[in-house]
Amino acid sequence: MRCLKVKTGRPYEILIEGGLLTEVPEDLAQINLGHRYALISDSNVAEFLGEDLLRLLKEADISAELFVFPAGEASKNMDTVVSLARQMVSKGFDRKCAVIALGGGVTGDLAGFLASIYLRGIPYVQIPTSLLAQVDSSVGGKTGVDLPEGKNLLGTFYQPWRVYIDYGVLATLPFEHLKNGLAEVVKYGCISSPELFKFLDDNASSLLNYDAYTLEHIIYESCRIKADVVSQDEKEGGLRRILNFGHTIGHAIEAAANYEMLHGFCVSIGMVAAARLSEELGIAQEDLSAPIEALLKKLGLPVRIPKELDPAKIEAYLRADKKVWRGKLVFVLLKRLGEPVFYEEPPKELISKIIDSLRAEDAFS
Repeated sequence: MRCLKVKTGRPYEILIEGGLLTEVPEDLAQINLGHRYALISDSNVAEFLGEDLLRLLKEADISAELFVFPAGEASKNMDTVVSLARQMVSKGFDRKCAVIALGGGVTGDLAGFLASIYLRGIPYVQIPTSLLAQVDSSVGGKTGVDLPEGKNLLGTFYQPWRVYIDYGVLATLPFEHLKNGLAEVVKYGCISSPELFKFLDDNASSLLNYDAYTLEHIIYESCRIKADVVSQDEKEGGLRRILNFGHTIGHAIEAAANYEMLHGFCVSIGMVAAARLSEELGIAQEDLSAPIEALLKKLGLPVRIPKELDPAKIEAYLRADKKVWRGKLVFVLLKRLGEPVFYEEPPKELISKIIDSLRAEDAFS
C-alpha cells in the first residue's frame, strides 16, 4: 500500500492500493470516526459497490446505512443535499456519526458538503471510485454544489479524515470515465511535472488498457502534486489556483453544454485553449499547444469545442466563474511545462478568437 500525507490544518492520509475497498472496514474500526456511518452513493455506484461495502461494514460490526441519490451532475444541487440531510435526520444520525462518500466527483463534492454543514460539521471519508475523483476531487477538501448560474458556486473547504483509493474499481466503470480522469492527470503534468507528462506520453496504451502499475503511478504522482499544493495553500489564497489550469474555459464549456459533457473532456479542451492563450499573449517560451494537444488526442480526449455550443454562452459563463478574482477574470497559463503563471483579464477579443478557432464539428479532431 502507498501512503501520502496531506499536511493541512488537520493532516490526513491518502491510501492507495488495488483491492483496498475490502480493507476499509478494518481501518475505519481503528480510526473510529463515529459510532455510525452514513454511506452516501449515487444510483450507479450503489448498485455495483455500495451494497458490497455496506455488507463488509456490517460484517465488521460497523453500523452503517446506505443513502442513494440519482446519478449525474444534475443531482449536484441543494435540493439533493437537503433531501439526504432529512433522510439522515429521520434515521437518527447525530453529531457522533460520520459520512462515507463512495463514488465519483459528484458524490464526493456533494457528500463532503453535506458533512461540512450537517449539525455544523461531522467527519467524513472519501472513497473515490472514478479516476477523476481519485486523482483530483477527493483530495484537498473542496466541497460544493452547482447553481443554474455555474458550477460549484456553493461550497466549503472541508478536509476529509481519510481518502481510500482502490484503482481496482476503475474496471467497473465505462471506458469514457477512464479517459475523463486522464485529463486531470495531464493537467498535473502541465503545471508541475514534465516527467509525469512524458510518462503519460510513453505509457498511453498501457493506461488505456488499465495496467495496474501505470495506473498506480499516475494516481500516486497526481495525489502527491495536489497534496503538496494543498498543504501550502489549503483555502486557495494563491498557489492552489494553479490547479485550475484548463478549468476556466473548461467550466464555461461544461455549463454551456448543460453539464452533458464529462468534466474531464471539458478540461481537456480548456487546456488547449489555455496553451493557445499562453502563446498568443507571448507568455509561452516554447511551443506549448502542439505537444499538449497531441498527448490529449493520444489519450482519446477531445481538443475542440463542439460547434453546436454557442460561443456567446461560453463567454457569458466565464464571467460567472469562481475564478473571477476581485472582478477580474484570472487564467492559469504556462511559460513552459511545469511553470504556471496567473494572468488577469486577457483581452476579450483574444478570448473570443481562441474560442472561435477551437470550434469544430468533431471535438476529437
